[in-house]
Formats: sequence, structure tokens, C-alpha cells
Amino acid sequence: MKVALFQAQTGIDPEANAAELVGRIGEAAAGGAAMLFTPEMSGLLDRDRQRAAPHYRPESEDRVLAAVRTAARDSGLWVHLGSLALRDENSEKLVNRGYVIDSQGEIRARYEKLHLFDVDLPTGESWRESASYRGGERAVLVDTPLGTLGLAICYDLRFAGLFASLSDAGATLFSVPAAFTVPTGQAHWHVLLRARAIEAGAFVVAAAQVGRHADGRVTYGHSLVVDPWGQILLDMGADGPGLGFAELDPGAVEEVRGRLPAIRHRRPIPLPERAGGPRS
Repeated sequence: MKVALFQAQTGIDPEANAAELVGRIGEAAAGGAAMLFTPEMSGLLDRDRQRAAPHYRPESEDRVLAAVRTAARDSGLWVHLGSLALRDENSEKLVNRGYVIDSQGEIRARYEKLHLFDVDLPTGESWRESASYRGGERAVLVDTPLGTLGLAICYDLRFAGLFASLSDAGATLFSVPAAFTVPTGQAHWHVLLRARAIEAGAFVVAAAQVGRHADGRVTYGHSLVVDPWGQILLDMGADGPGLGFAELDPGAVEEVRGRLPAIRHRRPIPLPERAGGPRS
């Protein structure tokens, strides 16, 4: 089965970003992909909150989502729209919400990023997602032509328990759309994605943002596909945006889990007992 990944350099104009996504959906379908994966924040990437504010809409009014649904239907292609920044229907904050859209343009799954990126990096970069976004509340699985897909977004990658929960519930592949910074990407991107694949004996598909964006940020790129043994099937590098393809062997998950059945060996871990207390 063939998957396509769109490595994007999303900008500050949602209309232009939507047009780019529609074109890439057509390319992916023409290339024989069963499903296209796009990065986190595929509709708008702008850290200027005042400039971005007029573009944030609730799901029912979002033009990027509507354009992608129409293009998926017209192309007969499944699409994982990595995520969009949307106005939350139930609060004053935004949500970082991803979508799995089927070949009829119907939404099969929604997932809101569980873990928010609140960090101060050694480079001086400071990010506070929780200042603007509400975190998600549940993990999500969805059946696709590729198998049972477990959904994650960017910073979720660092929380192994999420992926263990998804694989315990039947996931045979994970998607990790991302907009990783360059320092964290250089240090951790490849090793964490390979670790998540190895731990679960599952495929990992990670479409990423890349390069210098219109709002001034720089993202790491290196959209990856990793097989259940931890081998990298596709690495799109950091030269710029584009479309990449990889073939997934549908029998690889069962074969790897048969040889090394780690997920069947998982046991609930009780709270640790602290040894070596003070002597009387």
C-alpha cells in the first residue's frame, strides 16, 4: 500500500494554503497513494496573534477544511489533514484539531492535541501553546485502508504512554503530523519516531513542516515513514516543501509482532516502592 506525505511550508494566508493542499491531494491521487498525510497546522501558521485572529473560524466555517473535503471526494483519496487551528465551540480558546477524511469527503475522525507545547529552549525560543489553545481530552483510533490508525500531533510524540494505549487498543500505524523546531528536531525527531515504531511494532507516518515560514519561524522538516522494525522507509530531508511516497507492507506488523511480541508482554506497572529508607 502506498502513502503520500506533504512536507509543507505553511504560510499566513489560508486561501493560498488551501490551494496548495488541493493541488497536493491531486498529485497524491495521481501517484497511486491510498492516503495522503499533511502536517500540523496545515491551514495557517502565524505566530502574530493579531494578524491571525480574523482567520480563526469554528469547524463549520473553516474554508481549508471544506476545500480539503471537496478535493478528497473529487480525487477519491483518503486524507489525514494533520491539524488546523480552529475556534473552540465550547470555550474562548483555540483547538489544534486533526481530521481523517475518507474518499467520499466525509470526516471519519477528529483528534485534538492532548499535550501542549509549553517550553523554553536553550536557543532562547519560548513557546506557550496553553496561552491560546485548549488541550484535547481523549485518544482516538480510526479504521482506514492502511489499517487501524492511532492519531497524535507533534509534542504528543514525547509521551510513550499515549502510543502504548493506542497500540493496546489495536493501532497498527500511527500518524504524527508536526511543526518541530530545529533544535528539538535535530536532537529528538528521528530517535523518538523510531522508538514509537519499535515499541509498538507499528508503522509511523510523520508529515512535517519545513524551512523558514512567512511568520519568521523555522521548522525542522524531515517528514518520515518508519516501519515496525524501526527502519526508515522515507526521509524527506530539510531542503523544502514537496510530496513524498512510501510503500507499506501490510504483513509487516504481524510479522514483527510475531517475532518480538513486546506489546503482548506489557504489564500494568504499580507505583514504585522506595527502597533503602533510613535505618533505625
